[in-house]
Amino acid sequence: MARLSRREFKALVAEVMETLPGEFAPYLVNLVVDCEDEPDLDTLLSAGLTEEEIEAGESLFGLYEPGIPGGIDADALLEPGDLPGRIRIFRLPLLEEFAGRERLITEIRKTVVHELAHHLGFNERDLERFDSKEDPFMGRNMPWNGTGGNRS
Repeated sequence: MARLSRREFKALVAEVMETLPGEFAPYLVNLVVDCEDEPDLDTLLSAGLTEEEIEAGESLFGLYEPGIPGGIDADALLEPGDLPGRIRIFRLPLLEEFAGRERLITEIRKTVVHELAHHLGFNERDLERFDSKEDPFMGRNMPWNGTGGNRS
């Protein structure tokens, strides 16, 4: 397991969000990204995991929770009581699954992008090709590998 404190983990997730291409900006207006240690039992069950899968150690790396009914409209006016969409990134399952720091960072980025894609309306089937690649960001400049940002 890679050693990464809560603070370091949150900083990496924040850096991932900051390095998203500028085209994403309108869709991030009403979106909250939270970092948590791990999902609780109710979260795992509501995400579709069975008790047997949970008992066997399966978990989630991240979860998207929709906020405002009707999808994402950056120009929509919020009404009192409207809640933003929420992406939850789970630190401990990621740390347990990915030992090397570089691989862990790639997987954090994959998780953030995967959950953001749900916010944009993609489903699990749409994301299979992306998720199946070990490093879909190969060759791209990222701040954490010392080669600069990828924001356009």
